[in-house]
Amino acid sequence: MSAALRAPACHDCAPSRFTLPISMAFQPIVDVGSGGVLAYEALVRGARGEGAGSVLAQVTDETRYAFDQEARTRAIGLAALLDLPAREGLLSINFFANAVYRPETCIRRTLIAARRHRFPLGRLMFELSESEAARDLDHMVRILAAYRGMGFKTAIDDFGAGHSGLTLLARFQPDFVKIDMALVRDIDTDRAKAAIVRAIARMCADLGIVPIAEGIETAEESRALAEIGIVAQQGYLFARPGFECLPEAVLPAAASEVAAVA
Repeated sequence: MSAALRAPACHDCAPSRFTLPISMAFQPIVDVGSGGVLAYEALVRGARGEGAGSVLAQVTDETRYAFDQEARTRAIGLAALLDLPAREGLLSINFFANAVYRPETCIRRTLIAARRHRFPLGRLMFELSESEAARDLDHMVRILAAYRGMGFKTAIDDFGAGHSGLTLLARFQPDFVKIDMALVRDIDTDRAKAAIVRAIARMCADLGIVPIAEGIETAEESRALAEIGIVAQQGYLFARPGFECLPEAVLPAAASEVAAVA
């Protein structure tokens, strides 16, 4: 394993050394067919709502593990406080794969937080960015397989943005694939993007994976995706991330009408 993938604070789940206070915003992933919320994605913020960039800029190689652990437990605790377990839908958490040395060891604080807040493990989804898989594909597959064995849902984020997505899918089939917003933008008028996303949707259907389109900003984009058959969607069109709250999703009538007959 390369030095970049070793988490210095990971051994024996050492106490956190990431001292910057953080909080979370939540953004819904909607099912435009049913009108329901499939999941809420937890997005890191500063304690006063500062953007993710200002927080991530202070994460170093030495504090990456501690930050990853803090972000997971904070997301679970805040989602529980907002009564997400009583609603339908998953809690989706992004994680640093290169902050996970041994999945079975590094998951301890997550399991403790879920138990403390009575958050069912089957309602937690962990998102791995496709770009991280290129660093050590074997390590990424081990993490995803271990998480699935523990009862978590798994997802590949930013699919189509990196260089190893198809190779990763050949090795491991997650529950969800989140199609990168670069492929979603203007899909209603871009034939090439529509053809690529249509092929991804067919591939996901063959593999038993649910595709999610992210970064949707217009009703026309949502409608085009629904016509392709992708009804799990996320973006500003439905709701912006809500700081320390679970925002209600607003579903455009045009998208729901197409989804109903797709």
